[in-house]
Amino acid sequence: MDHTLGNVPLELNDLDWKESLSANTNKLAQHISALSNYPGGGFIVFGINDKTAEVVGILHQQANLIVERLSSIGRDSLEPNVSLDHSIEVFKEKEILIVFIKESAVKPVYLKSKTIEDTFVRTGGCTQKASRQEVGGLLLNSKTPNYEELHSTKLLTEMQVLSLLDYRELFNLLSKPIPATSSEIIYLLKDEGIIIEENNGYYITNLGALTCAVNLNDFDGLSRKSIRVIKYKGLNKVETEREYPGSKGYAIGFEGLINFVKQMLPSSEIIKSAFRSEQTIFPEIALRELFANALIHQDFNIRGTGPVIEIFDDRISITNPGRLLPSKKLDRIIGTTPLSRNEKLASSFRRLKICEERGSGFTKTIAGIELYGLPPLKIEELETAFRATLYIPKPFAKLSEVERIEACYQHAIIQYLSSGSMNNTSLRERFKMSERQRSQVSLVIKNTLEAGKIRLKDPDNNSTKFVEYIPYWG
Repeated sequence: MDHTLGNVPLELNDLDWKESLSANTNKLAQHISALSNYPGGGFIVFGINDKTAEVVGILHQQANLIVERLSSIGRDSLEPNVSLDHSIEVFKEKEILIVFIKESAVKPVYLKSKTIEDTFVRTGGCTQKASRQEVGGLLLNSKTPNYEELHSTKLLTEMQVLSLLDYRELFNLLSKPIPATSSEIIYLLKDEGIIIEENNGYYITNLGALTCAVNLNDFDGLSRKSIRVIKYKGLNKVETEREYPGSKGYAIGFEGLINFVKQMLPSSEIIKSAFRSEQTIFPEIALRELFANALIHQDFNIRGTGPVIEIFDDRISITNPGRLLPSKKLDRIIGTTPLSRNEKLASSFRRLKICEERGSGFTKTIAGIELYGLPPLKIEELETAFRATLYIPKPFAKLSEVERIEACYQHAIIQYLSSGSMNNTSLRERFKMSERQRSQVSLVIKNTLEAGKIRLKDPDNNSTKFVEYIPYWG
């Protein structure tokens, strides 16, 4: 910067200098628009004569007024909003104000009161209105921020940030020691994408609030995204027994959520090594994966609702806002790599060891269901939501034909993903049935074949006893 100011007698595309602040707000908005559209952003330097490049300096009071006015213009006069940073430096024995206009990720930046055609760019050291071709080029180089990257708060001080976030539990989940100083804590929170530093303050991102908020009710727009647990009496929603309105960030509150739900579920007594222990009738791995899935894959653009866990006498349902992404099929969820609307949140959950590695969650859920002898996992798309339901154990005789076919299909997937294949023997073991019931299992396989959910592994095999099957897509 010193070299540029001292040796180049004209303004550059990334550098504009002024002796003082212009009274023309529209002109200033054009300059900020142009610099925020420029690769890498640019600088406006105050305290240098526009025409002679002579350093005239600037007073602190003037500098504060300039920063305040430019910040207001960046916030109120441009779309999208523009952030800036500033510093007062000594140059040739005089103080000058250097304002840095950051390059906007979302382009073009244009005048808020006008249209996208009112976009400005820097050309030959001057600010000019962009041509249609230049506007098109800016659109091609635009990056729409993810939901998790958006601000969930107004500008905060360091102390306010630390009071709103449970950073201690976050570092515990990351297996990192808590830094000794607040500045080190802030540095790590920035590195994790929990906060963003701008304008001598900090914004907590949506990712930060959703991950480790002390209380989500402190964040406008996120209080309805808290996960709710409702325990009903009986098999329907007529009478509510208990409700758990979660308020903590998803990551730091996850273990508490799991423990609360387990207390609400039916349990069975198990005698192991001469000691009695209580175990829920649902596999914990299934609960963890389905809860994490609901949190990660919800559609945050659906307002006024969040993930809901509903516990009935015969089942537990987990519902999250948002249908499957268009590229996903309902019967291909198990064993395929999931696509997430909220990739940063998904990545954070994996790093915090809250959910399994990519693509294995539903597989482990189904494996747990089979181990516990439960009916098949029911997955369904509602009008604006996705729901997964676990049912308490039922004997084979009480399973509906639809449940038997779905259990057979899910078992075929698990076997296929384990580099194997399904046969009558493996399906009997899944249903906890004996050799005498082979014919009943054969009927289930026949019905599943007719439903188009499985196919013969080897169509040329003429044996009827040792036939193997794989999923229809295998």
